[in-house]
Amino acid sequence: MLQDCLDRSDLRVVTIVVITFVFALLSQGASVGEAPGEGPALAPINITQDEIESGKFSLLELRRIGRQIFSTPFNKLDGYGDGPFIGEDPTTFGGRPALQGNGTFLRVNGLDAQACVECHFALSTREIPMTFVVGGFGPANSNAFFAPTVIDVADTANAGLAAFNGRFINPPFLFGVGGVELLGKEMTEELQDLKQHAIDNPDVVVDLITKGVSFGTIVYEGGSLNFGNVEGIDDDLVVRPFGRKGEVATTRGFSVGAFQFHMGIQAVEAVGVDNDHDGDGVVNELLIGELSAVAIFSTTLERPVKKGNSKASRDGRETFDTIGCAECHIPRLSTHSQFLPFSFPEEETAPFSNVFFEVDLSKAPTNFKREGSHGIAVHLFADLKRHDMGPDLAESFGSDLDSFFTTAKLWGVADSAPYLHDGRALTIGEAISLHGGEAQAARNAFLALSDQDRNNLLSFLQTLRTPEQVGADLDRKAP
Repeated sequence: MLQDCLDRSDLRVVTIVVITFVFALLSQGASVGEAPGEGPALAPINITQDEIESGKFSLLELRRIGRQIFSTPFNKLDGYGDGPFIGEDPTTFGGRPALQGNGTFLRVNGLDAQACVECHFALSTREIPMTFVVGGFGPANSNAFFAPTVIDVADTANAGLAAFNGRFINPPFLFGVGGVELLGKEMTEELQDLKQHAIDNPDVVVDLITKGVSFGTIVYEGGSLNFGNVEGIDDDLVVRPFGRKGEVATTRGFSVGAFQFHMGIQAVEAVGVDNDHDGDGVVNELLIGELSAVAIFSTTLERPVKKGNSKASRDGRETFDTIGCAECHIPRLSTHSQFLPFSFPEEETAPFSNVFFEVDLSKAPTNFKREGSHGIAVHLFADLKRHDMGPDLAESFGSDLDSFFTTAKLWGVADSAPYLHDGRALTIGEAISLHGGEAQAARNAFLALSDQDRNNLLSFLQTLRTPEQVGADLDRKAP
């Protein structure tokens, strides 16, 4: 591809307006490259997809490059922002006006950070002061406001709330997501096979069960598939483990949208080669190889762990099962393979196609425990399925999915307050008490427990910890 034949200096194209502005800051006779701090922040990075596929870089090198991109504070010479406001659709990428005409930040609909790490930086809020890492979660101050057009801070309607018609999203951590992504790929492949089985056997009701999780049933009748009894997943039967609504199948896909939303950095694979989609004067802002490195880094972060095995926590684990928590927060799901494939281009209904790289998740740094002859055990405490959580937790985005959320993964829950999709719950007990809809029965059972049983259950959840350290091998110097 063109972008793999050129280096970054050829690809980073800036407008004459920006160049003129930078030159105005320089002393007479100096060049742009000689001005300290006045170049693209990502300029030293130059990695192509062809180089990755050729085996030029080791896994460690790819992870280091990915972490650097993840941590880079992009500026306008990198393509930060949406460029001039064109006024056609002010809530979508490429058309967002800046706050108070500042020309840079918006905050209430993206353009709210310069680097991924600004939202994903906490290892534990249980520790005081909190522990910083690259790839962690974001406390409440990192919440993102997604696509609102109304924010009534003054409650002019006297409704007892600040009306808001967008989504308010608390950033989760990336620890262990390689195992989650592999689960999603395998579940999708199995569901696609079941869909084909239904097509091959007209009028036969087929149970959509993969890894013990039921997504309802499907039947091929009258020359078409009937999706009326499909539940917790879109009709394409693609398991999407990422995003609180189950919107994204892979970390790569999530990154494409996140770079655009938070920073206005547009990936070549989203907008095309040499296409200045947002009109900011910069093209080819994030190359295919660079996004591959980010995906490899994100999916090879250490996994959450279990620490502690007191009698109270053991009893609490039994109570967790007894009152129905484990029906959705499934403690362990297992894969058939230990190898996580990376694909480009990605085909969601064919998740194992176009593979260019693989990582063994049973080895360091992820170190997932082997399960069976070739798979791994992923102790995520979730089912990767979307559930109706009731009106009290519903968002006000105006979507049919306002009250639906994918089951929260409980691994690492002891360290990752605040809780729920928007961080409204500051303790685990509060989060449980706010469950509704499909989780109403489990919530009621929790509230009905004796003080001792409730404390035991909370003691068990306090054993689900984030990793003790993250990325130590990335900082280690070669001998």
